[in-house]
Amino acid sequence: MMIKQSPFLLLTVILFTIAVFVAALDPAPEDPIFELYMHDLLGGSSPTARPITGLLGNIYNGQVPFAKQIGFTPPENGIAIPNANGALPTVNGINGVPLGTGLSGTAYSGQNLNGIQTQLGPDGLSLGFGTITVIDDILTSGPDLGSQPLGKAQGVYVASSADGSTQMMAFTAMLEGGEYNDNLNFYGIYRIGSAMSHLSVTGGTGRFKNACGFAEVRPLIPSGQHEVDGAESLLRIIVHLKY
Repeated sequence: MMIKQSPFLLLTVILFTIAVFVAALDPAPEDPIFELYMHDLLGGSSPTARPITGLLGNIYNGQVPFAKQIGFTPPENGIAIPNANGALPTVNGINGVPLGTGLSGTAYSGQNLNGIQTQLGPDGLSLGFGTITVIDDILTSGPDLGSQPLGKAQGVYVASSADGSTQMMAFTAMLEGGEYNDNLNFYGIYRIGSAMSHLSVTGGTGRFKNACGFAEVRPLIPSGQHEVDGAESLLRIIVHLKY
């Protein structure tokens, strides 16, 4: 007994087989991945970042008494007022940038954030909590500041945790070539002292139009090949995109 097959069913099977064969020969391309390095410079003669609000922002801009480095020795008849947890306010001994400022946090002292006490204010919150820092950071193709420039990262980061361990970042990577029309927008939480943080790619323009995805952000120690007189935080950013 023979079973009569539908011509429509047979055609469907043939088309499906062809589609599977073509997909095997030409697999879908992988998500575009590229990396860049972000140099955040506080203080010195050529800063790319400036705290504009918060207690540490005021200290950085010299708006409170004894804001500049005094060698940890109070002026005559002066008294150093400790923080809420008994620690004296400290600054980077090289350039006077208050410890806890920027993307390295207290790492400027040469110690891991988790290894020392966070400086606390009278209300028990970290001195850096609420500090908004505006950035116009340099993006390069390699970890050294003298590497091939790729563009600028413009935006802000905000000390968003009570213990000073995180920064909320919102910035646009403005890549050179095409007169800064190729831009990528990033948003997310950067965790100071963590081996890796993740930021969301929220859109873009130019060749990045309709882009989405995420970025892996890793802190690195600057090589020191390109000497700077400010406090530098170096981030390696690996971007994963979809369209």
